[in-house]
Amino acid sequence: MNSIPVLYEDEEIYMINKPAGLSVQGGQGVTHSLDNDFAKQVGCKVFLVHRLDKDTSGLMIVAKTPFAAARWTKLISSKIVKKEYIAICAGTMKQKKGVITETVTQHGCEKSAVTYYTVEQEKQVQTEIEGFENITLSVIRLKLETGRMHQIRIHLAKNGCPIAGDDQHGNFKLNKALKKSLKIKQLLLASVRLTLPLNGKEQVFEIELPPHMKMC
Repeated sequence: MNSIPVLYEDEEIYMINKPAGLSVQGGQGVTHSLDNDFAKQVGCKVFLVHRLDKDTSGLMIVAKTPFAAARWTKLISSKIVKKEYIAICAGTMKQKKGVITETVTQHGCEKSAVTYYTVEQEKQVQTEIEGFENITLSVIRLKLETGRMHQIRIHLAKNGCPIAGDDQHGNFKLNKALKKSLKIKQLLLASVRLTLPLNGKEQVFEIELPPHMKMC
C-alpha cells in the first residue's frame, strides 16, 4: 500500500491527493479504499466529507471527527468551497467557454446540474485504428456549481466531448483506439484545485496533473 500524500493538516481536516484507482469508501469486494487505507496511515479513524470517483485522482478533504465532517460537508454544499477539475477529452466543444446545464438522472430522478468549463488546449493525434485515424484531445478546466454523481463525465459526454478513458459514459470503441495507440488506460480526470476558508481567509490548494494525464 502506497502512502497517500497529505498537503495540509489542522485540528479538523486533512487535505490529501487521492491516487486514481483507489475507491473512496470500502465495501464488499473492495480490497483497498481511502477510508480504510488512510486511517491505517494516520493511525486513527477518518471521516469522509465528499467523494471522488474511484478512477478520478486529486484533491480531497478528509475530516478527523464526525463534527468536523458535518461542518465541512455543509461548507461544500453551501458552495463556499470551490472545486476545479481538469479533464482530457476525446473531441471538441462547440464553444471554448460556457456552462452546461443538462439535468442528471440519479436513482431514477432528474436532478439539476451545472458545470462551467473552459477549453485550455486542443491537440490533434493520429492512430492506426480504422475510423479513428485523427482524434482531437481537448484539455478542459471545469468548475462545479452542483455535485451530482458522475456530473462532469455525463455533461461532457452529452456534449460530444467524452473524457478519454471513460467507458461508462464515453465511447468504448474510441477508448480502445486511444488505449492501443496512445496507451491511455484510465480515466483522464483530476481534481486539481480547491479553494476553501481557513483561518479567516480563502486559501487555495493546487496540484499538477498526475503523470498519466501529462500528454498534452
